[in-house]
Amino acid sequence: MQEKIILVDENDREIGLEEKLAAHRNGKLHRAFSIFIFNTKGELMLQKRAVKKYHSGGLWSNTCCSHPRAGEETAAAAHRRLQEEMGFDCGLEHAGSFIYNAELDNGLIEHEFDHLYIGFHDGMPNLNLKEAQGWKWIKPAALRKDIASHPENYTYWLKEALKKPGKFPGG
Repeated sequence: MQEKIILVDENDREIGLEEKLAAHRNGKLHRAFSIFIFNTKGELMLQKRAVKKYHSGGLWSNTCCSHPRAGEETAAAAHRRLQEEMGFDCGLEHAGSFIYNAELDNGLIEHEFDHLYIGFHDGMPNLNLKEAQGWKWIKPAALRKDIASHPENYTYWLKEALKKPGKFPGG
């Protein structure tokens, strides 16, 4: 069965469903979420996307990101995917949203209404290796410095989310 994602307008109102790959080929605006998990030291947990992901494989990204399913609340989807990808769950706080549009590898276009969630967790993840091939903790200042030096190592949406003022602990 092909996974469908929720198409939305610029105000995040649902306007339909479309098969995930088709929506990314056609650059349709769709609902998504990005999760940023911090520890008590103020470090952000990054995920290295599995090389075989349908886009942006092998790049460093935020802790977890995905799309809600038809009829699924975005917050519930965030908790579901955090457990599925990283093997843990924790409290999540909605920290805003933004729209971005980017041409990615494999001829795909990411056009997302991206909801940002922040959580806190000091434990280790239990990676789903189909989703993530690695992880690490990093201070936000060190992450921004490395992105400035090596932007090709990071996902587009991570770089965009970090530009949003006042959203993340530790700058």
